[in-house]
Amino acid sequence: MRENGENKDKIKLVGNLVTATGIFCLALALLLLINYWHIRQNKPLETEALKSLVQQFQADPESEVLKKEIRNLDLLARKAFFTSNWQVQTGAFLLLLGGIAFATFLRIFHTMKARILEPLIDGMDSGLTRMLSQRWILITGGVMLGLALTASFLTTDYLKFYEETGKVVEAPPATPEKSSVKIAAVDAGQKTEDKKTEDGRQETSEPAGSVVIPAEAGTPSLTTEASKSVVIPAEAGTPSLTTNTSSEKAAGNLTAEFRNHPSFRGPWGQGTSYSTGIPVDWDGASGRNIKWKVELNKKGYNSPVIWNNVLFVAGADNASRMVYCFNRLDGKLLWEQEAKDIPGSPATAPKVTADTGLSAPSVATDGKMVYAIFATGDIIALDMDGKHIWAKNLGVPDNHYGHSSSLICHKDKVIIQFDTNKGGRLLALNSATGDISWDISRKSKISWSSPMLAEIDGKLQIITTSSPTVAGYDFDTGAQIWALDCLSGEVGPSAAYADGLVFAANEYAALVAIKPGPTPTTVWKSDEYLPEAASPAVSDGLLFIATSYGMFACYDAKTGKKQWEKEFGQGFYGSPMIAEGKVYVMERSGAVHIFKVDRTLTSLGDPTIGEKSVVTPALADGSIYLRGEKYLYCIGK
Repeated sequence: MRENGENKDKIKLVGNLVTATGIFCLALALLLLINYWHIRQNKPLETEALKSLVQQFQADPESEVLKKEIRNLDLLARKAFFTSNWQVQTGAFLLLLGGIAFATFLRIFHTMKARILEPLIDGMDSGLTRMLSQRWILITGGVMLGLALTASFLTTDYLKFYEETGKVVEAPPATPEKSSVKIAAVDAGQKTEDKKTEDGRQETSEPAGSVVIPAEAGTPSLTTEASKSVVIPAEAGTPSLTTNTSSEKAAGNLTAEFRNHPSFRGPWGQGTSYSTGIPVDWDGASGRNIKWKVELNKKGYNSPVIWNNVLFVAGADNASRMVYCFNRLDGKLLWEQEAKDIPGSPATAPKVTADTGLSAPSVATDGKMVYAIFATGDIIALDMDGKHIWAKNLGVPDNHYGHSSSLICHKDKVIIQFDTNKGGRLLALNSATGDISWDISRKSKISWSSPMLAEIDGKLQIITTSSPTVAGYDFDTGAQIWALDCLSGEVGPSAAYADGLVFAANEYAALVAIKPGPTPTTVWKSDEYLPEAASPAVSDGLLFIATSYGMFACYDAKTGKKQWEKEFGQGFYGSPMIAEGKVYVMERSGAVHIFKVDRTLTSLGDPTIGEKSVVTPALADGSIYLRGEKYLYCIGK
């Protein structure tokens, strides 16, 4: 009797656990469905309030009050969406665990009842009771698992659903082919005649001395006198990236890779340039210190890339994808080449958003060839005279904005970060042949950031940022050396590196300083100012962050203590660039804000090109190159 009483107590306890887990699962399932229904009904990324503000802004585009309200409401709406998304995904995971616990306790409950020959329902034998119990366990577990998977699937697909019902747009229509390219060569202090456009804005007309280059003209050789006019010092050994002292730079003890601007954010993608004489004063409207500007006939949100005296940019629309080469000294178009006849390339361009387009990634060059990738998944290699060397298609990126990760090349490899909705991927192609040197699958989710290179503990590493991982990979083999899960959301900014620390940040996540190694650790963390697209830059122990909502902030790189901050109206998508103790960052309005790299806020100027821009400046000795919505500019005295 005593043993029977103890068994009944145990059965009662297990029965209470069955009841508790059952109620937990039912309540959680109900909350998930309500939350999902709320997201579908309210559409946090497309509120009526935001639509109304946008309509008002279209009627009054100069209103700073409306700009600020739209920016704040948009940030709140996106944060609400990501919070709800996290809640539903977390709830689905808990529901799955709860379902497993419920099924387990239910099975134990039935087993204990059967052992003391006490059927659950009076009048039934124990065999029938056990059979029914097993069926109920299977049915209950299946229902719970189905609810968890359904809730997770529906929520994860919401952003894609949102874009396909209005926000995803086709790339801009093809622009008619032009028979000539207009190049404006503007000398310092040259007067230009202003005229008003149809919308009333001031536009600078082309000054006297503009050069018209016929499209039919032959491709100029890169060995012309113009391309010889700047002498680059003889190649020396690669400096240690942990020093890069002023004496080394003054002595010119840098390889050609570091003397040039060969990729997005300069040498190795680190956001630092070793060029000198970079200007701090110009004006696009009057032409002051604008050496030349050229109109680009295809859109692209990529940044200029420079090797010696040639400059590369890319552009694309639904009709074609192009790489352009200019003489950086006078703005003459040396050649343009189309990425075409590539096996596996899609017959029609993929859908992309208007603010990403089909040509967001910056090209890369090693002085022997130039490499370009587009949102179609096409990657092409051209020699310095524009001749096709190799091309291939990596598969159309499953990307709801459009592919925007820039290339980086070094030695015999071209590095590609290819994180899509189908999974993360990091690969290296042989720069001479296009053959795959190595191809690594990653647990990372889709991202829009670009890889960078850093010498860490004597080994060259590729540093990537994505959701949720910041990681370092061996350049030669692709093997992962270290990884730390510290980010979330839709990761756009790339990493920065200096003095043994990797810096990574993303909006709605965190700004993190990481000590890389076999067991990476977080040195410090902040969530005050976080970038959406602009990558961090670091120099002389100071870290600079530019946000899409207009804050530019300086931190102590070792401690994370904020040194100063300044707010602007338009916000930043282009990344900061550092040169000669100055940091340059371009606001979306086209104004470049220049600060001294110092713990005290010291502004050195706010010159503007006179048109909007979302790209990162490129620097070469004596000049800065900026790409606006319409023109490519060379600025210098």
